[in-house]
Amino acid sequence: MFARWYALTFREKLAKPYVHLVFGARQTGKSTLIRQLLPADALVIDLSLPAVRTSYLSDPDQLVVQCRKMPPGREGRFVFVDEAQAVPALFDAVQHLYDSDKRRWRFVLCGSSARKLRKTGANLLPGRSFLHRLFPLVLAERPPEPSGPAWAESPLPLPWRGAKPENCFPAADLETRLAFGELPGVSAAPEEDRPELLHAYSAVHLEEEIRREALVRDWAAFLRFLRFAAAESGQLLNYRAISQESGISEPTVKSYYQLLDDMFIGFPVPAWSRSTRKQVLSTPKFLFFDLGVRHAAAGLTPSRDTARANPGVLFEQLVGIELWKRLNYLGPGQLYYQRTKDGAEVDFIIEREGKLTPVEVKWTENPSRSDARHLLTFLREHPKQAKQGYLICRCRLPMQLHDNVTALPWFCL
Repeated sequence: MFARWYALTFREKLAKPYVHLVFGARQTGKSTLIRQLLPADALVIDLSLPAVRTSYLSDPDQLVVQCRKMPPGREGRFVFVDEAQAVPALFDAVQHLYDSDKRRWRFVLCGSSARKLRKTGANLLPGRSFLHRLFPLVLAERPPEPSGPAWAESPLPLPWRGAKPENCFPAADLETRLAFGELPGVSAAPEEDRPELLHAYSAVHLEEEIRREALVRDWAAFLRFLRFAAAESGQLLNYRAISQESGISEPTVKSYYQLLDDMFIGFPVPAWSRSTRKQVLSTPKFLFFDLGVRHAAAGLTPSRDTARANPGVLFEQLVGIELWKRLNYLGPGQLYYQRTKDGAEVDFIIEREGKLTPVEVKWTENPSRSDARHLLTFLREHPKQAKQGYLICRCRLPMQLHDNVTALPWFCL
């Protein structure tokens, strides 16, 4: 088993007598991590199996009967329901059991889509549950090649809690990450198998998820949208352009983007709206959650050649995805970007704990002070909240471009 950064936090929270809701895209390792942490005698209900799903759809109350039959345990008996969104009525059954005895059972409900739960008004157990999210691998879980100096300062540190484990995922260089992304199963697979695994993810997993949950009526239209949306990942959202290119109405395009968000396949990056400048754009960006999945969904072959074709654009997305994952793990915080109508842009702005940290991403090995001009402008405009800016690039060692701007190698992020 490979080490996951969230495992220790998850283990500590599982000891608390609450219902635990675990969400994340498919193949991010949710079920693997949960099964690794739960005791061997846990009751496991896998709703991804058609026969099991059908049984609970026809009679969700059987969960109550099965749980009450379990003998009490000193620390509570664990009950793990995988793909819980497939039977929303089970959330009511869990609430009934939890309210009847808060310590007899420890429920862990895992899902890869929030869409059906929202549409059916499913009971997400407010006041009774902890919410957990699991993502593709962060840099700590899959060490970079080369490695950076220990003294390098990250704009958003996410170190291991305690000693670094020995069973990390295999190390990878930048081109590998740009080509194949960071899904755990893909990262651990032989390189020759990765393109096929990613195409299967796009063609099979997404189709299965959407069709099983009846999330869209016109599958062909959604596939056209998906290809355009993946190709435009990292760009400003342009509903009209995608509508015209795909032949789908703008309202439908907007609903499809929301669907990708609900399925944890992508996420919006809102525009920074508290600028003193009047010519700042307000349209959000949208990024796919993983570059390998992005390539496959766009109809491209996940490969080193694909990465080399447009590395700068992919590099910016890689950094944005890494920052987004870290913010979600660390707790309250938000990722923004800023762009003016004349083209001046700060790629990412981290807002956390009352501080702002602007981040620029450049595909260069030799950064200069001119590369930091937009960072310096942002720092001047927000002197109370923003003290330090970072330029993420491919330099060999951290460089001080200005008193308040550091050029940081990607592997020191």
